[in-house]
This record gives sequence, structure tokens and C-alpha cells, in this order.
Amino acid sequence: MFETLIRGATIVNAEGFERCDVGVSDGSIAALLPPGETASARAVVDAAGAYLLPGLVDAHAHLRDPGLTHKEDFSSGTHAAALGGVTTVLDMPTDEPWTATGEQLANKMATAAGRLHVDVGLQAVLSRDLSLIPRLLDLRPVSFELFTADVPDDFLFATLDAVAEALKAFAGSDTLIGISPGDQSILTGSTMRDRSGTIAAFQASRPPLAEANGIARALVAAASAEARIHVRQINSELGVEAWSRLRGMADASVETTPQNLFFNANDYGMQGANLKASPPLRSPHDVDALRAALRAGLIDIVATDHAPHTPAEKAAPYAAFADIPGGMPGLQTLLQTMLKLVDENLITLPDLVRLCARNPAERFGLARRKGRIATGYDADMLILDPRHSSMIANADQVSRAGYTPFDGWTVQARLTSVFLRGREIVREGKRIGPKIGTIVTRES
Repeated sequence: MFETLIRGATIVNAEGFERCDVGVSDGSIAALLPPGETASARAVVDAAGAYLLPGLVDAHAHLRDPGLTHKEDFSSGTHAAALGGVTTVLDMPTDEPWTATGEQLANKMATAAGRLHVDVGLQAVLSRDLSLIPRLLDLRPVSFELFTADVPDDFLFATLDAVAEALKAFAGSDTLIGISPGDQSILTGSTMRDRSGTIAAFQASRPPLAEANGIARALVAAASAEARIHVRQINSELGVEAWSRLRGMADASVETTPQNLFFNANDYGMQGANLKASPPLRSPHDVDALRAALRAGLIDIVATDHAPHTPAEKAAPYAAFADIPGGMPGLQTLLQTMLKLVDENLITLPDLVRLCARNPAERFGLARRKGRIATGYDADMLILDPRHSSMIANADQVSRAGYTPFDGWTVQARLTSVFLRGREIVREGKRIGPKIGTIVTRES
């Protein structure tokens, strides 16, 4: 007897569609059954006419815990994730303190215990003290982060030599290193040339040239070191061109974000501080190039870079646009924004699963548990009803940011249920039951 049997849905995996009933036991998918096959279960869920998707895996989010919990914390951030169909959040290490030592990573794991609505994988940051790596590896974070610009000196790898030396520590390893493709020399030079504090000055300090050079440097260094890397959000035509020409050099993947697929620099005039983040929004032409790359399969992962700040922090006066706290919320709207791309026929539902579930699970060391609906996998599942539309609204957001840049958008589907390891945690837009999320670690 199954604990739960979901009947009548069309399963959506990255490979396509399949009509199956799904039996769940002990938190895992126990069986995929032919539609209507006789089976007994303690609870039966009628999902006729709906799609059943694996829970999404957001590979790039800042939950702000510890140290910055006035902006977000483990509880509020994972609440937003649950309501948005994200059942696994991969949390970045730039809190306070940055997660750079084994002790800090262990403390962060302990801090999260009992406070998670969904599962969370933690990412560690590389500092200039590379002797810290072995202890961090013992704790099996889902990835390490390496920064090449715009961070404190202790975490800055500003030259190709520095990047290559850091990556050598992971030669032959299955550990993934995320790299944000910036260029400190361009940022420094541009800032010295233009001190006007305008939006244009901010954009010039982080131009497509910096992104493209950062991508090229990351790929060449990874090839030299035989390391696995993941290039963080790209959003320019020049960056896409560098990626498409050089990606075969190394074991590498790349991500972008929903905001980079929908907004361009002209939108600063409407939303201003609420859209301020790095990299800056680009031209409409760059957005078109990024969308073309997504359609062509050149983008491996779409993640949110969920990075909330309080409304007061965003609304405060600043001497320069660059001084506005960078980042915006995204966890609660990842599914809906991706469904908007489905509505626009840019991607399909299987593409959505590939970009936001299977690929991030595979790249970040969770491939045997997350990212697909298959026997033996965690029963993290979403019931999506295509017969009803849904609207994104500021009033519904539970992140401490208190807004979404996608306010007022409508998509032609509605998320009706979210399951985490077989237990329903969201029903009709409301969180139900206790917090059952756990810390997940890279599979060995």
C-alpha cells in the first residue's frame, strides 16, 4: 500500500510528457503506474487534467541567514520558495559572515535546522586562504563560489593567475565551482572615469566586455585546471557569444535569470531601485540575444538570484545609483515567470523542467534525489492546472522584500499543490503543515 497515490496527471520531465499514476512511500516515488491501474493508498489525490512536475531547484538564491535576517531568513525565504514551487533552494554564501570556513558552514547548517519549509543546499565561498578548502569539502557543500570582481579583497580573485590557482585545488574533483564573470580592472577603470553616480555610470562599470572577458577567463582557467565550473548569470550578447564559442573547452554550465529575460535598461525608468542588481540590465538587443540563446539550448539553467532587501533600504536616498542595495526577490515567482516563457512559446514545459529542475540538480550534486519524477527520487512534485490562470501580485509575496518586479503579470496555469518528499506543503496558494525542509548535501 502506498502512502499517497496521485492519479490522472500528465507527468512532465525534461525528456517529455508521460501519462502515469504516481505512488509515494517513505518520502520517495515508489512506483510509476499505468493510468488507472488498481492500487491501494492511504490517500489518493485526483490530478486529472493537470500536469505533474518535479519540484524546482533554484541554483542561485540569497536567504540572508545568518547576519542579514532583517532582509530575509531561512524561514521567510523558504516560505516564499514553497509558495512558488521551488522545493530545493541552493543558498549562496554571502551572508554575515561569508561562509568561508568549515566552522562557518557547520554553524550555518545548525542555524537552519527546524526552520526550513523546503530543502536547502548550502554553497561555500572561496577566500584567498586556499588551505580552508579541505575542511569545507568534508561538509559536502553543493558548490563553492569564486568571485572575480566587486567583492571584499579577502574573496577577490582578480587575475587569471589567481583564478587558475584556486581552481587547481579542485582538479579532477566532482565539486562544482560557481564563477561570477566580472572583471575588476574594468570596474575600477570605469569608476575612476565616471563619478556621476548615474544609471549610465553604473552600467558602464559592468559592461558586456567585462562579462565576456570573465566568461573567457573562467573557461580557460577551468580547462587548464581540469575543474568543473558553473558560470553565474549572463545577460549580454557579447557574453553569450563568448560562451557559445568557448564552452566546449571545459566541463562548464551557465545560467541566466528571469529578470534578464524580461527586463532591459529602459525599465529602470519605471521601476528604478527595485530593478537595481548586478549585472545591470542590458539593451533590448541583448535581451533578444539572450532569449535566442535560451531557445537554442545554449543556456543550461535559469535561476533567480533571489537577493531581497527591505522596502526601506530600496527606497532610501543614495548619492549614486550604484550605492542602492543590489538584488531583488525571485523565489516565489520562478515558476510563474518560466510559465510566461512557455505562454510566449519561447520554451516548452519539458524545457522548464530541464532548466529549473533536472539540470541544476545534476550540476550541483543532487542528481540521484532531485530534479525528476522517477522511481527512487524524492517525491518533490508540483500539480499544475493549465485550465486556470494565475496572477503575480505584490500583495501575495511573503519575502521580506515586500514586492516583485513582475507585479500584475498573468500566466495561463495555476499551481494547486506542492509536495516535499511526499507530503503536501502548499495547497491552493497556502502553506500547510509543519516545516519539514532539511539541509541537503552534495552526493558523494
